[in-house]
Amino acid sequence: MIPLIFLTSLLALPVATFGAPTEAVPVSGQIIPLLRRNQSPRDVTKWGALAKSQRDNLIAKYGSPKTQKRSTSTGYNLMVNQLDDSSYYGSLAIGTPAVSFNVKLDTGSSDLWLASASCGTSCGSSSTYNPSSSSTFHNLSTLFNIQYGSGSAEGYVAQDSVQMAGFSVSSQGFGVVDAVSINLLLSPVSGLLGLAWQSIAISSQMPLWQTLASGNAWDSALFAVQLTRYKNDSTTQELEPGGVLNMGYTNSSLYTGSIDYINIPGTPSFWYIPLISMTVQGNSISIASGTTAAIDTGTTNIGGPASSIEAIYAQIPNSQLATGEWEGYYSFPCSTTVNVELSFGGAMWSISPVDFAFTQISSTECIGAFFEASTDTGSPSWIIGDAFLKNVYSVFRYNPPSVGFANLSSIAIAENGAGGTVPSATIGTVSASVTNTSDAPRGYALSASLSTLLFLAFSAVLLL
Repeated sequence: MIPLIFLTSLLALPVATFGAPTEAVPVSGQIIPLLRRNQSPRDVTKWGALAKSQRDNLIAKYGSPKTQKRSTSTGYNLMVNQLDDSSYYGSLAIGTPAVSFNVKLDTGSSDLWLASASCGTSCGSSSTYNPSSSSTFHNLSTLFNIQYGSGSAEGYVAQDSVQMAGFSVSSQGFGVVDAVSINLLLSPVSGLLGLAWQSIAISSQMPLWQTLASGNAWDSALFAVQLTRYKNDSTTQELEPGGVLNMGYTNSSLYTGSIDYINIPGTPSFWYIPLISMTVQGNSISIASGTTAAIDTGTTNIGGPASSIEAIYAQIPNSQLATGEWEGYYSFPCSTTVNVELSFGGAMWSISPVDFAFTQISSTECIGAFFEASTDTGSPSWIIGDAFLKNVYSVFRYNPPSVGFANLSSIAIAENGAGGTVPSATIGTVSASVTNTSDAPRGYALSASLSTLLFLAFSAVLLL
C-alpha cells in the first residue's frame, strides 16, 4: 500500500516452503496452529465496498543511523493471507518483556505503527500495545497523524525494542496509535509495518528493515517476498497461509532461474521502477516514456492512468466502465481469459488470468483487477499490487536500491490453495541485534515537504 504521496487509493509441505535458507539457521519462533474458521459466503456488496475503499485510499495515498553490529544472519517471517488475497500480514514482537503482534506488511509505506491500549472500541478486538508494560519504552512526544481516504490513525511517536524474524532493533521508532477511524483495523491485525524508505516516513523514523540493512545485520542487504493465492479456491477460509518474508537472503527453493533486478531510477522513496511495456491479449498498450511503477505489497490490485486502463479493457470484448461502488473499475465477461504481461526493462512477467479477475458480480460478469488511479507529477503513475506480485518472487535490495523478480518454483506454486496451519504471532530467539542511535534521516533524503505525505494502510481490510 504505497503512500501515494502526491496522489489525488502446510499440510506438510517441505521445510523449504517456509522460506528458510537451504542451510540451517535459527528458527525465529514456534508456530502455534489457529482454528480454521467456517467460510463466509462471498458477498458482491462486500467486494464492491472493498474496491471503492481501495481506490479511494490509493488516491489519497500517492496524490542510515549509527548502528552497533553484533552479528550477521538471516531470518524469515511466515505470512497470513487474509480474506481471499485481499491482505497479507506477518508478526513482530515489541517491548521488554516482548509482546507479539500481527502487522500488515507494506512495501508501499515506511512507518511502523501499532494500536495502543488506549485506542478503545475503534480498534475493535485487535490486540493492543501497552507502553506502561515495557521497561524500554520511550515517548518522543511527537505527533503521529496518518490520513487515509477512508479515515485516519492518530497518536504519537515513540521508541522501543522491536524483534522480527530473529533480529532485534533497540530504540526503534514507531507510531503509538490511540485513535483510529471505525473499522480501520480488522482483527487479528494490530498495525502496519512499512517496508519502503525512510524518506517518506511520516514519523521521520528509519524503517525497521532499513536499520537492519544499513547496520549490516543481514548476510545480504535485502528482503524478499513470496505471496500465496487462494482467491480461486471455493473452500478458502478467512485466514490462510500467506507465504513468507525472507530477511537478509533469497530462498532459492522458492524461485527458478536468475533474479532480474531493476534499479530505482532516482532517490529511493517508494520501491519504484520504470514500467517499459505491457501487452493485453497479445496487443501492446502504449506506455509513455519515463513512466514509473511503485511495487506495493499493501495494495490488492493494480492502479494506473485512466487512459491506459481504458486501453487495457479495449482489448477485452464486451468490457465496460463500472459504476457505483465500482467507480474506476471495469467489468468484463467472466468467460473471457485475459492474459497480461508487463516488462520493467528486463524480462516479461505474466499475470495469471485468475488474478486479473478481481471478483465476480453476477453469473456472467467479473470485475478486473486493473483500475483507474490518477497521480500528481513526480509520483509513480502506476501502483503494482498483489494481483501481480502473487505471480513472482520479489526481492527488495538496499544497495544498489533496486527491485528484483524471479519465476516462482514448483514448491512455491504448490502452496497456492494448499491450506494448512495458519501462522500465529510468536516471539522467537534473537540471532542478531542493532541499535538505532539517530532520529534524523540519513543517506537517501528528500525535501522536507515529504512530511505531508499521505498513505493507505488497510485498503483491503476495511470491510467488516
